[in-house]
Amino acid sequence: MDLGSPESVSSSLRAVGYLPDQRIAQVVYLAATLEKPVLVEGPAGVGKTELAKAVAAATDRRLIRLQCYEGLDEAKALYEWNYKKQLLRIQADAGSDWDSISQDIFSEEFLLTRPLLEAIRSPEPVVLLIDEVDRVEIETEALLLEILSDFQVSIPELGTMEATTHPFVFLTSNNTRELSEALKRRCLFLHIDYPLPDREREILMARVPGLSDHLADQVARVARSIRSLDLKKAPSVSETIDWARTLLTLSIEEVDEEVLADTLHVLLKYQGDIEKAAKELTSKPVE
Repeated sequence: MDLGSPESVSSSLRAVGYLPDQRIAQVVYLAATLEKPVLVEGPAGVGKTELAKAVAAATDRRLIRLQCYEGLDEAKALYEWNYKKQLLRIQADAGSDWDSISQDIFSEEFLLTRPLLEAIRSPEPVVLLIDEVDRVEIETEALLLEILSDFQVSIPELGTMEATTHPFVFLTSNNTRELSEALKRRCLFLHIDYPLPDREREILMARVPGLSDHLADQVARVARSIRSLDLKKAPSVSETIDWARTLLTLSIEEVDEEVLADTLHVLLKYQGDIEKAAKELTSKPVE
């Protein structure tokens, strides 16, 4: 991946199938140049996770992903000990003194690395994706903050482990809760919203082989109209891609009221949303 300028970043990402706008390319360029994490916020399904995957592909780096969830703790994010293996070793060495046993069982052989420690210890540069960081509790966010500040981990039994290479870090958030100011200060901020119809059309053409310009344009404009409604969940970009593939599979070349009625369930996943969208869209012609 050529990181020499935002334009070259854009070209590299497009080469692996991700179509960035100018803002996205600029932030990725700055993150690489300044070696800062990127906090990517926006609605679900607009390409936040895909951006990290695309950067990994474009830079030929391994992607290490920490999927955040409520209840995620240090053992699942950082490291833990293989207690079953330790117990077996203790039983096998029952005649030995405890000091020698403890030195043995708290060694590398019994360490189970989790995504954060794996990224820090990697001898090759990696892309670290901390996905949906807004789902974790404040205590776990503080742990992430410590890791992102120094890129090192202190393990009492083994000492401090420092990163030998600097990971390219992306944190994604659906903005379900407010993140700490301390975490935000350490990151470059990038907001990815639903694309405008012209850009979504370009995404559809790139991701759905065989799709006509006319149908891609219709899909993008219908999606834009639906997102303007007061819905429980607006359709994501991935769902418009699925809808375009559905239309192509059904050999549909024109979106009309009948097609909308038959296929809206691909775009929308709540019956109330489907009924509202059908009522609004069928009251005016599909462009």
